[in-house]
Amino acid sequence: MEAIMATRFGGPEVLTPVTLPTPEPAEGHLRVDVAYAGVGWLDTLIRRGDAPPGFAVTPPYVPGGAVAGTVTAIGPGVAADWLGERVVTRAVDGGYADTAIADTGFAFRVPDGLGLPEALAVLDDGSTALALLEKTPVTTGDDVLVLPGLGGLGSLLVQLPRDAVVIAAVRGPEKVKLAHDLGVRAVDYGSPNWTSKVPGVDVVFDGVGGPLGAAALSLLRDGGRFSGYGMSSGTPTTIPPADHRRLASVADMSQLPEFWPETPRRVRQALTEAAAGRLIPLIGRTYPLTEAAAAHTDFEKRRAVGKILLHP
Repeated sequence: MEAIMATRFGGPEVLTPVTLPTPEPAEGHLRVDVAYAGVGWLDTLIRRGDAPPGFAVTPPYVPGGAVAGTVTAIGPGVAADWLGERVVTRAVDGGYADTAIADTGFAFRVPDGLGLPEALAVLDDGSTALALLEKTPVTTGDDVLVLPGLGGLGSLLVQLPRDAVVIAAVRGPEKVKLAHDLGVRAVDYGSPNWTSKVPGVDVVFDGVGGPLGAAALSLLRDGGRFSGYGMSSGTPTTIPPADHRRLASVADMSQLPEFWPETPRRVRQALTEAAAGRLIPLIGRTYPLTEAAAAHTDFEKRRAVGKILLHP
């Protein structure tokens, strides 16, 4: 099979195309002919050697995990009706490949009428967005800031609060327009004094961290809620003691492992919402598998809009 290998920790240049033996599914496993593989911020952190606790790997390794495709083989004990099914899943040994092995316990049939790219876009990001809203609920009339507002997760998160005023924090006029096309307000955090254009909010969802996360935190009204779920800047947002005291709730990245036990339920919900047209995945650029390094470069330079995919 054709795959991408991270030969060592480092920049995008460590991602190298390789040919590996085609794997056979073991008991309880499926083999998937991969049509699309997802690229996420966690992939870039792991590649740099900056993996959060619980995600550490030892090079060389095949990056990624989230894939969409068609089941072409099944292992012992797996029901025959999986054969030929369109699925989204997580590869057990890395997803940047044209073939993946997955556990049936975390494989989901794609609903009729939903494309594989769109299904893949909600596998991780859609389920996480639902989890973030369960942990930090948004109520009617709330002002909500999502940073970044047009990433793979952010572009879904801005759509889910139905009765709130949602502001997508984005960079550049093109992304401001895209946010408006999704039906949400937008603020360009690349403009000078951008925080002065946001009078105050009740909820912040922060996937960037660093100085931008701190700026978003400063916009919260007393009694507001802060939810940190990422650190694409390289560092999580620091929450001073004074903010802990004035806010109703603060959740940082330690909340993410709490979501895992209920992830299958949320994946099914996200797929249902997407198939019904109530959740519209924003698909960014799709790169050939061999251009995984370019995908990582664009992702880290924040050129990405929506979900970035690889296509074997």
